[in-house]
This record gives sequence, structure tokens and C-alpha cells, in this order.
Amino acid sequence: MTGDPLGPAASTTRRHARRARLLRWWKSPPLRWAIAVVVVLFILEYLLLPDIANLHHSLYLLGKVNIAWLLVGVAFEVFSLLAYAELTHTVLSPGSPRRRELFRVNMSSFAVSHVMPGGTAPGTAVAYRLLTDLDVPAGTAAFGLATQGVGSAVVLNAIFWLALLISIPLSGYNPLYGFAALFGVILFALFFAVVLMLTRGQHRAVDTIHAWASKIPGVHPDKARSLVQTVADRLQILLRDRALLVHALEWAALNWIFDAASLWVFVLAFGTAVNPIDLLVAYGLANILAVLPITPSGLGIVEGVLIPTLVGFGTPKAIATLGVLSYRLVNFWLPIPAGGGAYLSLRFGKAGKARRRRRTHRTNGPAANG
Repeated sequence: MTGDPLGPAASTTRRHARRARLLRWWKSPPLRWAIAVVVVLFILEYLLLPDIANLHHSLYLLGKVNIAWLLVGVAFEVFSLLAYAELTHTVLSPGSPRRRELFRVNMSSFAVSHVMPGGTAPGTAVAYRLLTDLDVPAGTAAFGLATQGVGSAVVLNAIFWLALLISIPLSGYNPLYGFAALFGVILFALFFAVVLMLTRGQHRAVDTIHAWASKIPGVHPDKARSLVQTVADRLQILLRDRALLVHALEWAALNWIFDAASLWVFVLAFGTAVNPIDLLVAYGLANILAVLPITPSGLGIVEGVLIPTLVGFGTPKAIATLGVLSYRLVNFWLPIPAGGGAYLSLRFGKAGKARRRRRTHRTNGPAANG
């Protein structure tokens, strides 16, 4: 026999409650504010920022664009997202959720980061919530997200430095390169300091966090201590398992390389093949500077760095503008509706309902059976 064990009335009540939650979520001021911001930024980027003086030439180039290359660029962007999901799966192993669920978690995170200011912090908070909803322990989720974010940034800096060392003797030096390289040095230093603190001085770090947490109102020091202890334990597992560490670095590198390849192909679609080393320098510079939490996920910063840098490397301005804006349409804008759908599927789909039922059963089961 199938159906709701509590009867049709309870099932109807739950459906109404679910619809009410969705309606409150849709009418919430933060969501409406985010939608308004997205619309304004989209209009600014695609209607007002392009060079009006080159509008006639840009329209001519749009008529000559190679559609096949555009599709290849979209495919590379999908490969980049899949590689990032594999990176998430690797840093959460063993016991990681299924890849398709992690893909939707990442897309949800991207969607929030692309509409809310503050860098990647808002998206990371959403990813943490969704991972714990997928029964990932809090410490494991925190470790996975931190390792994924910081490790990915370290790999990006390594790619940028390597491309820079090759490019400077051939194409010259730009003061922005030094700024980005310094930013990378600081990131590397902080990364290795945290690693040393959590591996060599683990007990001191845990005790320090416990002492700090005890002075913060509303923070439970024992829970904070347990969270840091779990992160330290997971980090040691990752460092001891060399194969797992290598796989994580490989997937992080593939995520960036596929994304850069997407940009290269989008520019190629308008008729110019950029030197791959030059493109990696421009790409690395733009994405390193985009970390600054000024606009949602570097909106405007990425375009403002990529276009003039590519022009400086010899790409015609109209082609650089159209190539970068087309790339950003797929890289930045499309994940917003896709991520919104992914979030709804995780929170209100069949799998989400089943998880909530299991959680309710675990919470109420002993009392109900007693």
C-alpha cells in the first residue's frame, strides 16, 4: 500500500506549507533586490559599456561570427563546471555525495555569488547549507569548501605565474602583473601558514579557537573547537593520501584551463586567434583581481581587465570586446538561472523531500515508538 501514512489531510497540509514557503521566498526583499541588481548590471554591461563608436563594426562582426566555435566555447565552459564538481567530490571524499548533487550545489553557489556582493562568501554559505542538508558533516563541509576555494586560487596563481614567466620576455611587463603576483605571494603565504598551523600546531590551534569562541556571544566554544578539529583531521587525511591530493590539484587545474579555453574559443569565434600564453596572462590577471570583494564575483573587473589586456596583446578592440562579453554571458550570466533551478531542485525536489522525511524520522522516531 502506498501513500502518506498520516492520511491525505496531512499530505495536503504539507503541500500548502511548501507552497507558502516558496511564495515567501519569492516575495522576500533580498530576492527582489538581487533580481533588480542583476537586471541593472546586465543592461550596463551589454548595452552601455561596449564602445558606441565601434557599434557599426561590432554589428558587422556579429554577422560574421562562427556559430560552431561558439558552441565549442559553451562546451568548454560545461567541462569546466564538471571539473569543479569533480574537485568538490575529491575534497569531500571519502563519503562524498553523488556528483550530480555536488554539481547542483556548485551551481547554486555560483548563482548566489553572481548576484550578491561580498566575493564568494554568500555562495559559500549557501553551499555549506546545502552540503549539510545532503548529510555531509559540518566539519567535513567546512573543510571541503575551504580547501576547494583556497586550493583553486593557489592553482590559478601558479598558472598565472608560469604564463607570466614565459610572457614577460616576449611581450613586456605591465605594472598590474606585479600587483597580481604580490597578491599571489600573500595568498600562498597565508595558505601554507594555515596548513602548518593545522598540522604541526594542531592542538594549539584548536585550543586557541576554543578560547576565542568562548569570548564571542552566541558562539558555542565546544562546537567551534570540534569544527576546527574536524577540519584539521580532514586536512591530514588529504595530505597523507598523495593520490587524493594529486587528483584535487588536477581537477582544480582542469577547471581553470577549460574555462580559459572557453574564453580563447569565444574570441576565436569572432576571427582572432590569441596567443595561448598571452590569453593565460590576461585570464589569470583578471581572475586574481576579481577576488577583491567589490562587485558580485568580479563583475566589471573581469571585463575591465580582460578587454584592455587582450587589446594590449594585439587583439582588435571590437573583437576583444565581443569575445569577452560573449564568454561572460556563458561564464557569469547563465549560471544565475541555472543555479536558481538547481537550488530549487535540491531544496524542494523529491530528493530534498526524502531527506527531510529521514531527518524528521530520526528526530521523532524514538519518541513516536516509545
